[in-house]
Amino acid sequence: MPKAPKTSKAKKVQKKVADRKKNPLFVRDAKNFRIGNDVQPKRDLSRYVRWPRYILLHRQKKILLQRIKVPAAIHQFSKTLDKNQSSKVFALLKKYAPETQTEKKQRLVKAAESKAQNQKTDSKKVTVLKFGLNHITTLVETKKAKLVLIAYDVDPIELVVWLPQLCRRQEVPFAFVKNKARLGALVHQKTATCVALTDVRKEDQAEFDNLARDLRQHYNENHELLRTIGGGQVGIKSRHQQEALKKALELEELKKTSQ
Repeated sequence: MPKAPKTSKAKKVQKKVADRKKNPLFVRDAKNFRIGNDVQPKRDLSRYVRWPRYILLHRQKKILLQRIKVPAAIHQFSKTLDKNQSSKVFALLKKYAPETQTEKKQRLVKAAESKAQNQKTDSKKVTVLKFGLNHITTLVETKKAKLVLIAYDVDPIELVVWLPQLCRRQEVPFAFVKNKARLGALVHQKTATCVALTDVRKEDQAEFDNLARDLRQHYNENHELLRTIGGGQVGIKSRHQQEALKKALELEELKKTSQ
């Protein structure tokens, strides 16, 4: 009996494709991405963007701080309050925000009117937040400050790098927070390196005592902050090289033991 002629696999596949019934509603139309044809698909072009210089410097500084060894006195600034603690602190300090320019004007006009009518004016001193590096330094040195918040992103860091140690020496509770713009908003400024509280009202005393106790434990009495060195993290390429070298050494050890 004569054998049937052999057909190649490619011909069989073509025959199957030809036999399929085509649905006129769903016509297969391959896209052509050459010039002047279909619209190009969306791609992530962030690597090709010419970023502004301040963004480049910010990113390079962040990488440098990860690579080089950072002294403990500077590394401690990265140990900021967490979200829950910072929200409690800022909620308390918001009650003691200083008056704005319009509020001050209204108060002075009211005082002038009452003085013109020979009425007594309420000249009681108002407890507000203190700001300004020189002013806060004086308050800490004289132990008038009850609480000090320091921004973690002050540039140059040398402006405030000595302030935590001064607070420890004078036994004033302090904390590092994010960020200088947020501190500035408390005192109606663009930014503020640090803010201080000199006194609190009776209704806030219990809440303040709890916060001060927590901050003392977390910063003033935490000696690990002054021992922990930052940085020293290698990049992804160096990490892969180290892993490959480690694997090669392990293989060599296995060969020696097997022999």
